[in-house]
Amino acid sequence: MSSALRVGLVGYGVGGAIFHAPLIAAHPSLRLSAVVTANPERQQQVRAEHPDAAVVDDMDSLLAGDLDLVVVASPNRTHVELATAALDAGLPVVVDKPFTPTAVEGRKLIEHAQAKGQLLTVFQNRRWDNDVRTVAKLLGDGELGRVHRFESRFERWSPTPKPTWRDSGGAEDVAGLLYDLGSHLIDQALQLFGPVAAVYAELDRRREGVQADDDSYVALTHTNGVRSHLWMSKLAAQSGPRFRVLGDRAAFTKHGLDPQEAELRAGRLPVDGTWGREPEENWGVLGVGDDVRRVPSEPGDYLAFYDGVVSALRDGTPPPVDPADAVAALDIISAARRSAAEITVERLL
Repeated sequence: MSSALRVGLVGYGVGGAIFHAPLIAAHPSLRLSAVVTANPERQQQVRAEHPDAAVVDDMDSLLAGDLDLVVVASPNRTHVELATAALDAGLPVVVDKPFTPTAVEGRKLIEHAQAKGQLLTVFQNRRWDNDVRTVAKLLGDGELGRVHRFESRFERWSPTPKPTWRDSGGAEDVAGLLYDLGSHLIDQALQLFGPVAAVYAELDRRREGVQADDDSYVALTHTNGVRSHLWMSKLAAQSGPRFRVLGDRAAFTKHGLDPQEAELRAGRLPVDGTWGREPEENWGVLGVGDDVRRVPSEPGDYLAFYDGVVSALRDGTPPPVDPADAVAALDIISAARRSAAEITVERLL
């Protein structure tokens, strides 16, 4: 067996510490070799949680080491600069969502990776959530018939903003829920129902002191006629269903979030067959009216993203997420921002 690929991780905030580092550490073909963070508390955290990884203060120090892959999980505004530096050093790159601040920058970064002959992919891990995998299976099996409406929500109750760039940052920080949770919701809608022809959005700042949207709604009209209604909020005292999918044969409704994030936050790793599974009482229901049945949730599988990265690097397969997909989502985000500002429907096609 080939030796493990050496990974350098840039950033040890929520993305780096909760998602990337544990998944890299759990993957048999990857080794977390080094982590970039200048924060002393986070440096201590890395040493405690990943004692075999070197801790460095900056990108130059990281790139001076021997690496096979760089993962950029730094604040959104730094993605382009740091990904470019890694590509210039001759290294393949994983960039956390939302990839880049704008679609124009995303396209340029893709062209740069192609010119350097390096892999570039985007961590859209929620393609491997149990609920979206279950919806995809139902669609593939024809259980819903022809779908006309897709409702999707990420709603949380966090009435007091945190003193971080995600909550308190402005446009220069690429902050706000549209870029954060919206990147996932839009990507899932595109994966399930294809390209989008029109966008309408309402982006609000509800909590005192925030500079970016924290309670938002986006409506997408797909070219196939499906309408996706996407909600994201940090001020939802009660959450609606995670998914409600309406077809001409049946509907599917699912409450609650995929368990993988909670498991990672609790320190669990995806190392056995119980990972990403949820009890029957959390399964969604399929049917018409009162004539419904529970549908077993497909297991969530975030580690599949890094399976795809390893396969792409070793076998030349396509990356697990085409960065062009992230650019398509950024086009929609830009249209949503225009729609909300001008109170219009933005046509993309």
